[in-house]
Amino acid sequence: MIALVLRRRSRQKTNMSKPYRPRRSVLYVPASNSKALAKVASLAADSVIFDLEDAVAPDVKDDARELLRNYFLEHPTSTTERIIRINALASEWGAEDLLAARACRPDAILLPKVQTPKDVMNVAEVLEDTDASENIRLWAMIETPRGILNGEAIAELGLRSTARLDCLVVGTNDIAKETGTKLTKGRAVIMTWLMQIVLCAKAGQLDVIDGVYNDFADLDGFAAECLEALQMGFDGKTLIHPSQIETANAAFLPDASSVTEARAIVAAFDRPENSDKGVIALSGKMVERLHLDAARKILAKIGTIG
Repeated sequence: MIALVLRRRSRQKTNMSKPYRPRRSVLYVPASNSKALAKVASLAADSVIFDLEDAVAPDVKDDARELLRNYFLEHPTSTTERIIRINALASEWGAEDLLAARACRPDAILLPKVQTPKDVMNVAEVLEDTDASENIRLWAMIETPRGILNGEAIAELGLRSTARLDCLVVGTNDIAKETGTKLTKGRAVIMTWLMQIVLCAKAGQLDVIDGVYNDFADLDGFAAECLEALQMGFDGKTLIHPSQIETANAAFLPDASSVTEARAIVAAFDRPENSDKGVIALSGKMVERLHLDAARKILAKIGTIG
């Protein structure tokens, strides 16, 4: 019995030291749009989702896969994080999508409408059985009532190395559709659900990306929703148009005062007299080591983003 418990624990190791990767701006690009694919390399988005699902009509799914294969052959490496969203494995296109995505060797594969942990593990097991690189991670869309209700169990996969799960992505349009709610400014109606998803993600040590803002011409409204998402704990926002990239990147970048404060906290704890203290006084405030951890994360963000 003890040996069994130890084996289970070994399969659920966490990677506490994984480096910070910015995911402030996550742009959807239809895999069937050759012109959009050609522009990806010139964009400043932190991450790009090449979409084989909603953005691709059923009659061009095969063509989209072929375009995507050719794109990755022509661009085998990139400084931009690259994710491929496939159709659900149970759908008529899912198996072919997964094979194509695996062959492209992206940074991650995004799974739509994840409702249970099994939806993630089924794909993880296929990747394992086909000896796919461990560098191919999994992202999960939370966009249905059942997915939200099972958010805790899904996010717990982030604590299991075999699950490959790195990130949750909120599908606000689908949530509104499935629940009959309306996406008003401020999103008061669905705010509780959004916060529930954020909480689950953080418990599973996962990044979590907010849903899209549909009116890409309304940059003021988009900026306000980015600020709202930042305050809620989201790590970034999914985008539907390149014009939203700059605003998202700026919104999710630590501001100057936060960086200054973070540097002061790190410097204070680095002093020999404070090396073994759990709490210190700094500029008239009590600062704990949990603040030190937060400060180091801010400086890691700045160092990574440059």
